[in-house]
Amino acid sequence: MARKGKMYHQTIQSKYLQEEMTLKIYEPEEYNNLYESHVVIMQDGDDYYQMGRVATLSDRMHDDYELNNTVFVGIHYIDRFDRLKKYATDGEQFEAYKQFLANEVVPLMEEICPINPLGRTYTLMGDSLAGTIAWMTAVQYPTTFKTVIMQSPLVDDNVLEAATSLDPNTSLNVYHSIGLLETAVGTTKGSKVDFVTPNQQLASILKEKINSYDYKEIDDGNHTWKFWQEEIPAIFEKMLT
Repeated sequence: MARKGKMYHQTIQSKYLQEEMTLKIYEPEEYNNLYESHVVIMQDGDDYYQMGRVATLSDRMHDDYELNNTVFVGIHYIDRFDRLKKYATDGEQFEAYKQFLANEVVPLMEEICPINPLGRTYTLMGDSLAGTIAWMTAVQYPTTFKTVIMQSPLVDDNVLEAATSLDPNTSLNVYHSIGLLETAVGTTKGSKVDFVTPNQQLASILKEKINSYDYKEIDDGNHTWKFWQEEIPAIFEKMLT
């Protein structure tokens, strides 16, 4: 089935990452700069388009008026080691990647889709380690990224510290989910990690810190796209409208 929206690629020669980065941008069929808009920047971008079916969802949800004027931006990694280097809190490009998102991706999107007087909301989205980088970037740049969607993020001491240090007056809007079967998840480093307990610790902090915080535990959820994809339509309806 042909797409109704428009998919196109833009590249950034990143001064922070010292490499060329590709953005896969999906605009809805009737995108209009005259109205308020949303831009959703997805880490693990190819996975969200392919396994998360985001372009298909965008078409359907715009047709059904469940989304309005929402542009999706997918950013992918070279391989699993590159992903670890950019997304992990101890990765060698972790700090540079956050700067790339805030200081290179956002300005490019404002050039491509000029902001109108009604404004624009930027959302960061990611699954697993991509959810970690989404959260940590929004915490560092809360005036740029107003909304965070993190599905089964990897939560370490740095993530918990960022949550504990969060300004209690923050206006961040956060969606956070974890599957209760994610107790022994294999990682790129070769170890098995319990995702559930640290995510519950993070949730207990954020419930006290953020007024607009939606936390979901999925009883039969595990660390796979089957469960992440199933919840995306409800996430979009709740967080992007």
